[in-house]
Amino acid sequence: MGSQSLHMLAVDFGASSGRAVTGAFNGRTLTVNEVHRFSNEPVRLGDHFHWDFLRLFHELKQGIHASRRMAGGAPVSVAVDTWGVDYGLVDAKGRLAGNPYHYRDLRTEQVMPEVFSAIPEKELFRMTGIRSSSINTIYQLYAEEKVRSGYGADGLKMLMMPDLFHYYLSGVMANEYTIASTSGLLDPRSRTWHSGILNTLSIPESLFSEIVMPGTMLGQLRQDIREELQVPDMAVIAAAGHDTAAAVASVPAGAAPYAFISSGTWSLMGIELDQPALSDYSRDSLFSNEGGAGGKIRLLKNIMGLWLLQECRRTWALEGTPLTYDELTELALSAPENGSYIDAADAVFLPPGGMPQRIREYCRDSGQKVPESRAAIVRCIVESLALQYRQTLDEIEKLAGERMEHIHIVGGGIQNRLLCQLTANVTGRPVIAGPVEATAIGNLMMQALAHGEVKDLAEIRQVVLESFPPETYLPEDAAMWEERYQQYVKLFKRQETV
Repeated sequence: MGSQSLHMLAVDFGASSGRAVTGAFNGRTLTVNEVHRFSNEPVRLGDHFHWDFLRLFHELKQGIHASRRMAGGAPVSVAVDTWGVDYGLVDAKGRLAGNPYHYRDLRTEQVMPEVFSAIPEKELFRMTGIRSSSINTIYQLYAEEKVRSGYGADGLKMLMMPDLFHYYLSGVMANEYTIASTSGLLDPRSRTWHSGILNTLSIPESLFSEIVMPGTMLGQLRQDIREELQVPDMAVIAAAGHDTAAAVASVPAGAAPYAFISSGTWSLMGIELDQPALSDYSRDSLFSNEGGAGGKIRLLKNIMGLWLLQECRRTWALEGTPLTYDELTELALSAPENGSYIDAADAVFLPPGGMPQRIREYCRDSGQKVPESRAAIVRCIVESLALQYRQTLDEIEKLAGERMEHIHIVGGGIQNRLLCQLTANVTGRPVIAGPVEATAIGNLMMQALAHGEVKDLAEIRQVVLESFPPETYLPEDAAMWEERYQQYVKLFKRQETV
């Protein structure tokens, strides 16, 4: 590692809010400080649902402006990370060709069957390693008539959301690997755009730019932006454009085999591999192979996560009983362990609204004791999530062919200490929790890699370990939880294909 003090700026866009976080790296440890936070509210315009890119770019600039006041001086670089799958189109003159569509826009509703008639779903998974979902970029682009027909598409470029922000910051077009991997258009073996898929679906290859790996220097902040914001020269870096990839880069792991959970509204649970897992079992178990830092593959599954708890909390607040997350945890601790569970992967829990009643009905319909009180509902959610983590861990170990010695949990979900402890109990593995600011930390440390201040992912993780000491939860009551897990499996047994 170098010893020079390095000041950087990470801008993290989530699907409902964003923030700008400065980082100071002294060669051994990293300190972080949030300097700007803002909402990210999508806009319905006519029949379609869009991201307000102009407003988001304004907030990005406000974050850069706020970072000037960082102790020790303005940052020397900036990098953006965002949610996956969404993109913008830029024309031959560099103009934004309309506000980017939101992944929940309904224009992809009828597209998947058309794509599968050209490329069967099973074959598509073997080509990309990505679980099929209507929100994926492949289906969004297929729905863009001007892209497929070629009408008005001359000179158009497709930039995933972090790439789009980076382009308007620096003037440099590039497609960063981790965010491109969420598209369903990347060959996970060669880490390049899959020309066979593009040709079959009549999506022009000219839309796409060079794939660059995370930790790539793209260019410098445009002069007009520097003058507008009164900031000095600043490098623009493709760090790890996908927020989950950035979070996983900050997992403070050693050499022992481990699984990770990036925990928040959603729980992304998986492992890192050198090569993709493209078997039928991987597909049938609903895993995706996404790109990671260091050229790794993140084999992961998207689990419902704390969405269930957030929605219950919102419903109870509307009913006149606002509760903090700490109060919800206290409720769960006071509840009897009644053994009522839900399958949090069930699509019935995806829509917002009425979550407590849906959980009660789900338990009633599956022949279980109905959790009537708020305390019983919270307990049901937290235990069910821990049990689903165990089920996913079993699938991961089957795919990996080895036992995972630890589970690392990062992100805001680690603040739910009960869930961390239950995860250790149910899986029978030590749970190592932290850091809570995983995405911003991973973004910042990938910038440090681009500056040559750290040499690889292992060194990044050592810095994170020293800078943000994690908390360890050891398994308790192993025999009891093994029995409960077997009950859970019988309730929600999946059909397996080996």
